[in-house]
Amino acid sequence: MPSNVPRGPREIGKAFVWSMKGLRAGWRNEASFRLEVCLCVILLPLGVWLGQGAAEKALLGGSLLLVLALELLNSALEAVVDHVCPDIHPFAERAKDLGSAAVFVGMLAVLLTWGLILGARW
Repeated sequence: MPSNVPRGPREIGKAFVWSMKGLRAGWRNEASFRLEVCLCVILLPLGVWLGQGAAEKALLGGSLLLVLALELLNSALEAVVDHVCPDIHPFAERAKDLGSAAVFVGMLAVLLTWGLILGARW
């Protein structure tokens, strides 16, 4: 869609539908995403409960949501790489490894965030 086209409720509605399709595809096709969603279902309310103030709650919950977003991006990258380059190629392998590393760094950010915020209390 060109950038000069006005965006209104209809376009926002379409974007929402496409986003829901992406979440469904992630849930149906990606075991890692399902596991991370299950962890979020447990940890997100815990983070909201344990966080003292809006900033802590946002950091505890936001770090979890960041991992979900990274996992979806990694899955999208892997799908494109597998489509474009079905054979094993060093660049394809590197792209997939980098996507996986991004998810790993996001998980480290969760550990660091939760550890610093909750660890300071004990």
